[in-house]
Amino acid sequence: MASTRNLGAKARAADAILSAAVLLALWKLGSLAVGIDMVLPPPERVFSVLLGLFGSERFLSAFGATALRGLAAFALSLAIGGTLGFFMGTSRRFSSLMAAPLTVIRATPVLAIILLALIWFPSGMVPVFSSVVMAFPVVCADTAAGVRSTDPKLLDMARLFGLSRRQRAFSLRLPAALPHLIAGAKNALGLCWKVVVAGEVLSQPARALGTGMQSARVMLETAEVFAWAAAGVLLCALSDALFNRLSRRFSWPTA
Repeated sequence: MASTRNLGAKARAADAILSAAVLLALWKLGSLAVGIDMVLPPPERVFSVLLGLFGSERFLSAFGATALRGLAAFALSLAIGGTLGFFMGTSRRFSSLMAAPLTVIRATPVLAIILLALIWFPSGMVPVFSSVVMAFPVVCADTAAGVRSTDPKLLDMARLFGLSRRQRAFSLRLPAALPHLIAGAKNALGLCWKVVVAGEVLSQPARALGTGMQSARVMLETAEVFAWAAAGVLLCALSDALFNRLSRRFSWPTA
């Protein structure tokens, strides 16, 4: 069994490497076809610029600040979305009351949320607020679906045995909601990074990956724009890998 699992992991790793190689090859061919670094720099040029950024204090402080904003936004989204989703799953009336606000939030463009946040908050808070607004409905919907998936027969049996609402919630509803909550959290985590960086590009806090991207764009340093964007992708990939590792460590089911 363990050997089969190891073979499966090696096959997935090989597929990931192959897909990355194909992507880099297409990027290189596109760069050669365009022939203008300012429009589409080659991957080796972007990699060289990225290595140069890694050694600068400016980059490290920006990377850390963006990481803190993303993690704060994710934690708030998980707390708000998980709480509201649980009550939506247990109460039809509360679910009906929340339907309209959640629909409005989902239909609102990310850019509109960021622009409003620019009016309401300091620049450093804009990315966090925007990310929470966009990410918590994802957790909320998945958690509510998980709570509603609780076996009604088990709930009826719990009532017959005299279990209180609190006991039914912790012993039946929460375990049923956990797989959905983890799946929603994983999706929300990726969304948080995207919105955080987008918010930084517009709000321009002193230390941020998005600020570095915008500064490079103004200077027409396309390779540096790619490098800052690659740093954001790396941050997202690291957090996603850590999330998956924790999920396996604690036997949480993931999508």
